[in-house]
Amino acid sequence: MAVLRPLFLLTVSCCLAASARPPRHLPPCTVVQMDVFCSNLSLRSVPTNLPHAVHMLDLSRNQVQNLSQETLAYHTGFHHLKLHSNKIHFIQPGLFKDMPDLKVLDLSRNHLNVFALSKINIGPLTAVHSLDLSNNGLYTGMSDYFLSDCPVLENLSLNSNSITKISQNTFSGSLSLTKISLHNNVILEIEDRAFDLLNHLTELDLSKNSISCITDFNLYNLTVLNLSQNSLELFQSSGSTSCYKLQSLDLSENKMSHFPLLPVDNKLQYLDISRNRLQSINVTGKPEKRALFRYLRHLDMSYNQLRSLPESFFYCMLSLEVLNVSNNCLGSFSVTNQNLLQTVKIVDLSFNSLQSLTFKENTLPLLEELFLQGNDLTTLHHQVFQRLPSIRHLQLQQNYLEICSSDQIQQDPADQDQQDPADCVSFTSVPNLQFLNLSKNNLRTLPANTFTNTPLKVLDLSLNPGLDMDQQSLSGLEHSLVHLLLRENNISSLNTDLSSLTSLRHIDLSTNQLTTLPVWNRESSIESLNLQNNNLVTLESSTVLVLERSLKTLYMGSNPLSCCSNLDFLHMVQHSAVVVPDIETVTCVHDEYSEPVNIEKVTQEMCHQAGIQNYIVAVILMALLLMVVLALLVKCCHARKHKHNRSFSA
Repeated sequence: MAVLRPLFLLTVSCCLAASARPPRHLPPCTVVQMDVFCSNLSLRSVPTNLPHAVHMLDLSRNQVQNLSQETLAYHTGFHHLKLHSNKIHFIQPGLFKDMPDLKVLDLSRNHLNVFALSKINIGPLTAVHSLDLSNNGLYTGMSDYFLSDCPVLENLSLNSNSITKISQNTFSGSLSLTKISLHNNVILEIEDRAFDLLNHLTELDLSKNSISCITDFNLYNLTVLNLSQNSLELFQSSGSTSCYKLQSLDLSENKMSHFPLLPVDNKLQYLDISRNRLQSINVTGKPEKRALFRYLRHLDMSYNQLRSLPESFFYCMLSLEVLNVSNNCLGSFSVTNQNLLQTVKIVDLSFNSLQSLTFKENTLPLLEELFLQGNDLTTLHHQVFQRLPSIRHLQLQQNYLEICSSDQIQQDPADQDQQDPADCVSFTSVPNLQFLNLSKNNLRTLPANTFTNTPLKVLDLSLNPGLDMDQQSLSGLEHSLVHLLLRENNISSLNTDLSSLTSLRHIDLSTNQLTTLPVWNRESSIESLNLQNNNLVTLESSTVLVLERSLKTLYMGSNPLSCCSNLDFLHMVQHSAVVVPDIETVTCVHDEYSEPVNIEKVTQEMCHQAGIQNYIVAVILMALLLMVVLALLVKCCHARKHKHNRSFSA
């Protein structure tokens, strides 16, 4: 007992000492100067031991249900509050009244629809400039309890709620709004004058709703309007001659069958009417009543049902740079007036039904990119692309074009303006053309000097089965061509001289019938080579040595390679810096194995052993053969001697 007493006293003293020390708090939040980050920590309220002067608090992705002074640890000096992705269904009325510095309030992804059922205003948001109420299950009228007293609110998000109607009073308590987002609601109706009192409103997002028509658009100060993904069948502005400030209008993915009736005096720069049901463009009527598009820079009418596009439609488009009319039903396209589309840089006419394409001399002087893939082009004026002085990028795949040979090209300058289409098209002397895609055109021949005086960097001739390339077909591209694609052409041998293409870096020869590789000299600088799906059995040692100098990437799968006839190639793959991305499919045939062997598993010893074994087998066979021959000779000699002895006895 006497022995235990000191131990007991020691224990008690230790416990008393421990209780006397203040508890050691390790707050889970991260504090950086005046910003506190408490995101995703399963908190129900703010930790009580945070610094006094907190400017930004991130309490997102937690378990907060009731938002009160206690929840925020009685802090009032916030500038920025992030409370999204909680379970907030109650807000203490007047909570934000004593936060004079609160500028940004994010309450998105909560359950504020439950709070709105109480029909209690949250109180004034006297200093809030940005408010996010998205993803809260709010329906018509519920937003009023949050917006009734927001005198300086500028940016409001009500995205992804269940609002069906915008009334005259919805924003009456927030007259300073400049940007409103109502994306992904169920809006069916917008009352007259619902936005009229918002004199500062410049951006309005009503995308992904159920609005069926806009018949009297009169928001003169609006600069950005998004009405995409609605059910719009009609859009027309008021008949006012006042100047509209609208610069961007998105009407894509609606049900309009007619071109929108836009303000006559506008500053529109971006207009998207793609994915509607437009069948024609109406350019009739008095010119003074038509909308002027002098500022329009980007026009997208793709994915409609347009069958024609008259030149007169472009008369007032003095600044247009991008025209997208892809995926329509156009049978022809022409620009014959030199004053039209003088500023256009990109024209996309892909995936139409084009059979006719006409460009007069001195038209489209700044056109750089032309997309014509997926049409029915067979006959064009053979100099049609020479009339585009700035063209750099030309997509012509999936057509039916034939390339002119040198004797088919008319050299007489007097013939340059003829409009009769030829049976072929020329690509010589297109001074700025760098990218050309001619894949899938059923090309039969590629004549000599096809691209003379045309500085191509990228040339795609793929998917033209049976393409016959002249030995000099790529002449003129010696110092410019970098990428060459010849995949899926059913080529068994490549007669074209590639060794002279000193700038060539990337070649795709996949899915052909090649049994040998083209010859490259030591000046070649090939970096990427695709030889998949060919009939290559042996790679010449000289070719491997040349490629190894510069090659970085090699695709070689699905070829019937011989293991022991490609030891130089094997050494390059296993010991050089060349990357073979499809190495798992690169196999070779070895006499000692019934199945193809992966190239990584082949060793020189396997081939040497096979050679030694073959030598031994050959020696044994030779020895056996000699033994058989000797046996026959002995037998023959014995037979003769026996015969001689028999005759002597007689």
